[in-house]
Amino acid sequence: MTWITTPLAADLLRGALDVERTEHGLLPHRLPAWARAQCADPQLAMAESQPSGVRLAFRTRATAVELDTRPTKRTYVGAPPRPDGVYELLVDGRPAGRGSVTGGDTLAIDMTAGTAEHRPGPPGTLRFTGLPDTAKDVEIWLPHNETTELLALRTDAPVEPASDPGRPVWLHHGSSISHGSDAAGPTTTWPALAASLGGVELINLGLAGSALLDPFTARTLRDTPADLISVKIGINLVNADLMRLRAFTPAVHGFLDTIREGHPTTPLLVVSPILCPIHEDTPGPSAPDFSSLSTGQLRFKAMGDPAERASGKLTLGVIRDELARIVAQRAADDPHLHHLDGRELYGERDHAELPLPDALHPDAAAHRRIGERFAELAFFKGAFAKRASTKGASTKGASTKGASTKSDT
Repeated sequence: MTWITTPLAADLLRGALDVERTEHGLLPHRLPAWARAQCADPQLAMAESQPSGVRLAFRTRATAVELDTRPTKRTYVGAPPRPDGVYELLVDGRPAGRGSVTGGDTLAIDMTAGTAEHRPGPPGTLRFTGLPDTAKDVEIWLPHNETTELLALRTDAPVEPASDPGRPVWLHHGSSISHGSDAAGPTTTWPALAASLGGVELINLGLAGSALLDPFTARTLRDTPADLISVKIGINLVNADLMRLRAFTPAVHGFLDTIREGHPTTPLLVVSPILCPIHEDTPGPSAPDFSSLSTGQLRFKAMGDPAERASGKLTLGVIRDELARIVAQRAADDPHLHHLDGRELYGERDHAELPLPDALHPDAAAHRRIGERFAELAFFKGAFAKRASTKGASTKGASTKGASTKSDT
């Protein structure tokens, strides 16, 4: 087999907002460099560099594809090893294979000590063969939960960037649940599944542990071309115990104000938290239950006191009520602003059938249900129904392939 090496560049990527040129290749980012510079939180750095929703997209007649990467895998001291991240191959939009890359760097996290150690490791190679010998659109979705440095792309036929598919661009922001948590793979996180069902191009700013109404996130949403925007607000503010009701209300207004500076008439959907029994009426913070860690069944517990609601501490119930009130107030002057109660995506009946394995995050089956429900409630019936069929002027002709900004290091 004669391999052709195609230089890796931003125009082969979709779903990334920034591309960092490293010593050996490219590192996709889901927050631009200026935003990353405004917060030194290691959790945010890890989350935004995990390429949830990011995929290589190209057109080729190749029957074989190889991709060299250097993943960063997470391990937890005292817990069994985590499975390798999953890459998924789509050919002309249809599933055509999946695989993983062994090796790579390791981030060893000690949750009891609150420390993390980065250990370098060798790169690995992903290979897909037996593809049809016809011109086709190929997508390789990168692992949603594994930082992935792209090193080399090889094929047995020339490659060119995929053309703009012309679908509406859906920009979504949320917590680890939107990031993908325990989904089975990158195309079945609930936002990826909903995007596929809704026929839209996804930019996923689900940031594990970091949906905290940060101003730099709002400015990123403001500056990113999109036809449809949704923001899922709540769980991280509770489990981080970050603010009280007095700060929450103006912070939500400010977050929405900033988005509206760049997208004054784009359909904007505010989604409240899905059901999470430990925090429905009990404030945060959340804390790991270390007694279950050695069995590989890490669970979380709520550390707050329900009586603290009187002093303004947030619960999911408090946040849902306040988000509904804020959206109703603003919608009087903003007909393109909408609200969705997260319990319509995952509520009490769903929890009885598909409980949250760690008390915080949905499993793969629940991700599928949430994605299907969101597509039905937002794309087919609700806030996005009128705009999901055509690409609107709010994208100003831009597409999601490539990065809107680039930084070299």
